[in-house]
Amino acid sequence: MYALGTHLLVEMKDCNPAVIRNLEEVRDALVSAAREAKATIIDISFHEFNPFGISGMVVIAESHLSIHTWPEYNYAAVDIFTCGDIIKPEVAVAYLIERFESKSPSVVEMKRGIISHANIRLPHKITEAELQTV
Repeated sequence: MYALGTHLLVEMKDCNPAVIRNLEEVRDALVSAAREAKATIIDISFHEFNPFGISGMVVIAESHLSIHTWPEYNYAAVDIFTCGDIIKPEVAVAYLIERFESKSPSVVEMKRGIISHANIRLPHKITEAELQTV
């Protein structure tokens, strides 16, 4: 079977609260993680909550990286959803764990869009003409 995408659910416990409280640090970390993984960045949007906490999204051609932080609990939840064979989501995860100084990270990998045709591998981007032959 072939999956269209890989979705990594990353639990980052025991993070440095000063880092995950800082909007610029969190934004830069996610953008840098996308670049480290060789993703194509399309859009970036982040929001800082009062009194604290940050949510953000880096939209990439290959899907997205998103984050929600709870500095009061030293915790960050990160999703990295990618498709295609070029991008390396595990590189982004390792980068973020180091950047947020998570002492207790965990990663769950899910395959998304599982295709039952055993011998069919779809490229990341497919043209309308190619779609007609599948």
